[in-house]
Amino acid sequence: MKIHIGIADDHQLFLKSLSLLIGGFEGFQIVAEAMNGKEMLDKLQLLPTPPDMLLLDVNMPVMDGAKTTEAVLKLYPGVKVIALSMKDNDATIVEMLKAGCCAYLLKDIHPTELEKALREIYSTGTYYNDAANVNYRRLLLQSEQKQTLTEREHEFLTLACSDLTYKAIAAKMNVTERTVDGYREILFNKLNVQSRTGMVLEALRRQLVSL
Repeated sequence: MKIHIGIADDHQLFLKSLSLLIGGFEGFQIVAEAMNGKEMLDKLQLLPTPPDMLLLDVNMPVMDGAKTTEAVLKLYPGVKVIALSMKDNDATIVEMLKAGCCAYLLKDIHPTELEKALREIYSTGTYYNDAANVNYRRLLLQSEQKQTLTEREHEFLTLACSDLTYKAIAAKMNVTERTVDGYREILFNKLNVQSRTGMVLEALRRQLVSL
């Protein structure tokens, strides 16, 4: 029985080359090709059965890799989705993993390694020895920790969302201004912002505080 594969990538030359490569692996068959996520979803609806695995480019027009992953898994939860990218930065990896990808492969992966990865993903649903050499659990844990605020950080954030100056906040929290500066830097990092205004807006967006 053939292992059915779908591939979505907005670079046509790469898409065709990858299709030819994987189609040449023993036991594999390409059943769907698309230039973006929406096109892939449309093509999946025309298939008698969904593919076993789907390789998705992270950066695509119309519908990117993360949104496509979420949409595919909502409709076809049994499909194993694999992220393809030129980049191996932590933020992109975490975004794709949270969307539901079971593996993250770099586009410069060696063909032999790619075949090994696809067979392992088909058999086990995971592949942790990919070319990106990523510790997935560490990245996800770090991402979750970034979302969690300590009691004092939350207190600082709540006060920072008022009209109090940082000096007044330090007095109210009974700490030094340097300590408040530390809380500010921690919150800027956790909320991925660069200003007090940005911090307030992001805190409201995430419903960490209410005004």
